[in-house]
Amino acid sequence: MSKVPDRVLVILMGALGDVVRGLYIVDMIKRASPTTRITWLVEPACAGIVRLHAGVDEVLVFDRPQGLRGVLRLRKEIQARTFDVTLDLQRHFKSGLFSWFSRSPRRIGFHRRDAKEMNWVFNTEYVDPQGEGIAKVDHYQTFLEKINVSTAGELTSGLDHIRLENLSAPWVQSVQRPYIALILGSSWDSKDWPEEGYRGLLERLDTGMVVLLGDKTKVEMGSRLEAVPTRATVLNMAGKTTLAELVALVRGARACIGPDSGPGHIAGAVGVPHITLFGPTPMLRNAPRGSEHLALAASVPCSPCKRRVCPGLGKVCMRLITPEAVLDRLRMVS
Repeated sequence: MSKVPDRVLVILMGALGDVVRGLYIVDMIKRASPTTRITWLVEPACAGIVRLHAGVDEVLVFDRPQGLRGVLRLRKEIQARTFDVTLDLQRHFKSGLFSWFSRSPRRIGFHRRDAKEMNWVFNTEYVDPQGEGIAKVDHYQTFLEKINVSTAGELTSGLDHIRLENLSAPWVQSVQRPYIALILGSSWDSKDWPEEGYRGLLERLDTGMVVLLGDKTKVEMGSRLEAVPTRATVLNMAGKTTLAELVALVRGARACIGPDSGPGHIAGAVGVPHITLFGPTPMLRNAPRGSEHLALAASVPCSPCKRRVCPGLGKVCMRLITPEAVLDRLRMVS
């Protein structure tokens, strides 16, 4: 078998869920070649999750708000290094441009049919076309075949070492196991389950602890849900966690519930069941690893529309997912 490259640049800057799913390939590369040096190019919002993986040797950050100045600074950083292979997992114009900046003799990207914004122009090799009929995790793995890395064996994400018991935050003592984590939102408004859905679910839960998780935009929602009459004990952590603390809370849960989101893929990465509520995004492509059987979607003709904002239909695809249906899925989790 041919040699695994010594120096690999991974370009995956996008949403948290995409970056988390990309982390699986780091473990596979290191398993095949522990001495391979992996550099990962990411944007600031997801740099923290990449740094949590011990297998990533170096993190380069594209400071997108700086515009052209940020692009030129990044080009200088990239070209100060030498790479044998660049894996462009982003498939957009900017990632293609940065792949070209790398001057790698092999720049591997998505096939033209699967890429966007003329991304393929900047790369020298391409994985076979897959379309939307394959999970994104599996699509990323096709890149490994190009660099002599086997995709056989158990998938691991490098996030398993992050545990609640290793955190020093004062709120850790308030966490009572077993607990369920509710993910209060996503990066798309169209993917978010309505607040009344969470309210109805809390009203029906009759035991244990529920931990509310979300970013700073969900602080007020978390406060309102914290006051919902329920027999469960509610711990509101919305807007209060670092990325490492988020991973630890997800990892410690009996199960997680929420929309197609970054925390959902963190759950998949650390082996925690995640009941994913789907609407505008395709279930087959985006269900968290290991929790495909727990995914829920309402049957409406406009879904999946792949739109960030619902085009005037009041997010009917998400509103039709009932608390009762979610509870039925929760009963499937041992």
